[in-house]
Amino acid sequence: MVAFSHEWALVDVETSGFRAVQHRVLSIAVATVGKDGRPGEEFSTLLDPGCDPGPVHIHGLTADRLKGSPKFGDVAGRVAEMLDGRVLVAHNAPFDYGFLAQEFRRAGEGLPVESRLCTLALNRRLAPATPDLKLATLAAHYGVRMGRAHDAREDVRALAGVLRGSLDEAARLGVRLPLVACPPKQTGVFRPSAPKVRCAFRCPGRLGDGAPLVQGMKVAITGETGVAREELVARAVAAGLNVMSSVSRFTSVLVTNDRGSGTAKARKARENGVPVIDERTFLRMLDDVRPGTPHGEKQSVATAPAPKTEGARPLDGRRVLVLGGTHPKASRARGRVVELGGAAAINLSATVTDVVALDRDDRRMERVVKLELPVHEERWLEAPERGPVREGTRVLPRGGAVDLPRGGRWTVEASWVRHPSCEVDVVAFALDEDGQVSGDEDFVFYNAAETPDGAVRLVADGPAEQQVVVDLAALPEAVRTVTVAAAIDGDATFGELGAVELVVGPDDAESAFVQATLDAGTSERTMLLAELYRRGGVWRLRVVGQGNEFGLAELARGFGVDIEE
Repeated sequence: MVAFSHEWALVDVETSGFRAVQHRVLSIAVATVGKDGRPGEEFSTLLDPGCDPGPVHIHGLTADRLKGSPKFGDVAGRVAEMLDGRVLVAHNAPFDYGFLAQEFRRAGEGLPVESRLCTLALNRRLAPATPDLKLATLAAHYGVRMGRAHDAREDVRALAGVLRGSLDEAARLGVRLPLVACPPKQTGVFRPSAPKVRCAFRCPGRLGDGAPLVQGMKVAITGETGVAREELVARAVAAGLNVMSSVSRFTSVLVTNDRGSGTAKARKARENGVPVIDERTFLRMLDDVRPGTPHGEKQSVATAPAPKTEGARPLDGRRVLVLGGTHPKASRARGRVVELGGAAAINLSATVTDVVALDRDDRRMERVVKLELPVHEERWLEAPERGPVREGTRVLPRGGAVDLPRGGRWTVEASWVRHPSCEVDVVAFALDEDGQVSGDEDFVFYNAAETPDGAVRLVADGPAEQQVVVDLAALPEAVRTVTVAAAIDGDATFGELGAVELVVGPDDAESAFVQATLDAGTSERTMLLAELYRRGGVWRLRVVGQGNEFGLAELARGFGVDIEE
């Protein structure tokens, strides 16, 4: 095992569900490993969560079996002692870290973890020749004996072997470890308001002169009101109206007692020509709200038609890494790789089949030579010969779209080459038929990592790799599109950052379905990466790649999120 300048604390938890704020830890195992790779202490125990243990058919932990076990607070000190001063390691580390943080919070103690390493994120970067990246699959790949699945102690022992093999492979390829600082980033431009009740009706458009209110109309309220604001909102919601926290061109009507108000909502209403009525008129109209059109019934997505396939192209099945060159030159080369049917890689991994060297002084060139990868000049892309291929994921160009072959959970993963002067934040918006959030809680980002129903969730695995998990089956019918974007936090632009690699797949990205490489251009600070959207009874994926020069706050406002100026 290659030595790294860290001591490790390997962790696995079995839980009563998937949401740390709602569910509990049923069992925990912790094992320490030194800088030299030698195993240290090991601790494991069942826990009495004081609640329903959840999916017994998965973890086998019944209430009777857990009865009499210690509470988490009884073992928190022992766990903290093993974690202190070490890097927490887990397979899907955000999950285990989130549950530990909640359990320590309930116990009235702090979680002594300064950084974590996710072996799932690391192996996505290493790209081993495996059908998926599940712990059992990786254990077999690295020659590790796997005990009974979903047993915390057995899983953490298998994790030790997977970590050992992963660190060896990372050293061989020269891959930087995706260490994540803990606790995760908590600063930013926005904090979400309290969740609201989602409107059950489609928006019929704007309020016409002399026309009645219709269920589903988007209503905003600003300024002082005679009736308490909470009561006014409650009456509007009870009537079937969609009370919004911001104003956009899709707003049906603004309610205010001061038509000359200087509030942000009033200014936006004037800019967009939104009808304005006063509170007294609004209260009178609430007595005669006309029936609206409910959002349609859910349709099955299990029988989506197979995507059309193109004829064979020279680089089908090849994964090409472009080294060096200016951003415009490298971007053109990566675009040419995609035109020829290949996948444009931005990091060196085990799946790279070819290298195009625009600059042979690139620091990765020495590693490429040691790995004996074919190295080509730029002119090779004019007419590359067909050669041995490795079956890989489908490659989509910018603007390309494809039907998703099944429902369930899908992961949109973005990765890039880390830039020293900036951070990149991946975010998501759950949008209605107008391309607007129904409420601020439909904006998912680092300060609000999931929607209240858990259907859209952000997983920040590392400083150069983040992902959004979307549960298509759990999305409300009112959500027609989930848009995933990236924003630069700092003075850099996507032109300086370089390409963003997009990988989309089912089941927490443990198997891939679509790959794309996006180059925004020069001065962009935000980029729309991808959309998952409904078309009839089918969910589709579109690769967007549209960059904007403005920052995250303005991007969020454009989707209807209420951000104070």
